[in-house]
Amino acid sequence: MNSNRTYDALIIGGGPAGCSAAYILAEHGHRVLVLEREKFPRYHIGESLIPFTYGPLERLGLVARMRRSHFQQKYSVLFVQPDGRASQPFYFFNRYDRETVAQTWQVLRSEFDQMLMDHARGRGAEVLEETVVKELLREGEKVVGVRAELKSGEVAEFRAPITLDCTGKEAFSSVRNGWRMKDPYLNKIAVWTYYKGSKREPGIDEGQTTVAYVPHKGWFWHIPQHNDMVSVGVVAEGKYLTRDGVRDPKAIFHREVEENLWIKDHLSVGASTGDYYLTSEYSHHARHCGSDGLLLVGDAFAFLDPVFSSGLMLALKSGVMVGDEIHRALLENDFSPARFADYATQMRQGVENMRKLVYAFYDPKFSFKDVIMKYPDAAGEITDCLSGDVNKDFTRLWDRIREFVPLPDDLPVGQPLST
Repeated sequence: MNSNRTYDALIIGGGPAGCSAAYILAEHGHRVLVLEREKFPRYHIGESLIPFTYGPLERLGLVARMRRSHFQQKYSVLFVQPDGRASQPFYFFNRYDRETVAQTWQVLRSEFDQMLMDHARGRGAEVLEETVVKELLREGEKVVGVRAELKSGEVAEFRAPITLDCTGKEAFSSVRNGWRMKDPYLNKIAVWTYYKGSKREPGIDEGQTTVAYVPHKGWFWHIPQHNDMVSVGVVAEGKYLTRDGVRDPKAIFHREVEENLWIKDHLSVGASTGDYYLTSEYSHHARHCGSDGLLLVGDAFAFLDPVFSSGLMLALKSGVMVGDEIHRALLENDFSPARFADYATQMRQGVENMRKLVYAFYDPKFSFKDVIMKYPDAAGEITDCLSGDVNKDFTRLWDRIREFVPLPDDLPVGQPLST
């Protein structure tokens, strides 16, 4: 450990956002410390990579390693009605180059996140696991470091000109600063488990993500993984999933399996691992991306909804983006909040574009098919947004979709708080 406990950058949280930023900063030759509460490998949900995760993985030098890995390859997405009627598989290579974003992966997060942490360490980042950050250190309004409890029980202070909050949906500093706000509409909960030996599709479709609808705009995810495992869960409004007073995750899950014939058929063989998980409302936004000496990255900045699997892509993208921006800030010795305004604008643009599609998806009157039948050329733009190419101008697409259902205005949040 750096004996004087002073670094160029501190990172709270060793998940994908934190370790991506740590790798980039270490690559630039900076002294960076990651403080992670848990001991890796550790369990985490959020296992599907969408096509435009390729860019951050390439910047991190991980594409070749991913291609050699045992992670399940993913080429497509499938949509299934409650009665079991399935769409044609949506193949990424019909839109994109087969050698880049047209193929992605379904990952086991304990292994994927460990790979990212080891990758950051290998580049020179220091990582302390089983270390709990207790509070931010301030000089006036400026964040100058953190106070943390080490694995040994010792309480230590670490200092740096910039602290990155990469604590995921826990959003450590956003909660403490009173910046965290719920999405005005997205108030879903999820119940999920894992099956071994259940049905999966043959050949190139083996790794496809399936979105299988249940009544009232709820849906199942079905994500095949390696070692013959499948991640499967149901997402809907809490009042729907807990109707009739049922609150046991296992009971909720198996009741909803009966609501989609495709899911019922695919889980009719194999066996559940026996563990069932439930998460409460998870969509949130931070009113500010940071302040003097503090910057929020990944899910700590915003988290939408799992339906289009955008979380991992946005976490990796923001981590890489922030790593390069902090490098420039260190060279210029300028950590003023205003310099991170462009970062905030780009990340919010991506979130808002994906958010519009999520809102449309949950509207009972909406169908991608209806939009494409009226505007065939809209298929490409819908594909781009769903695949993670979220920093494009989709004004024409949103105008077209608004002919079918209302879409939300952009939330006026996210810019850095200037003192």
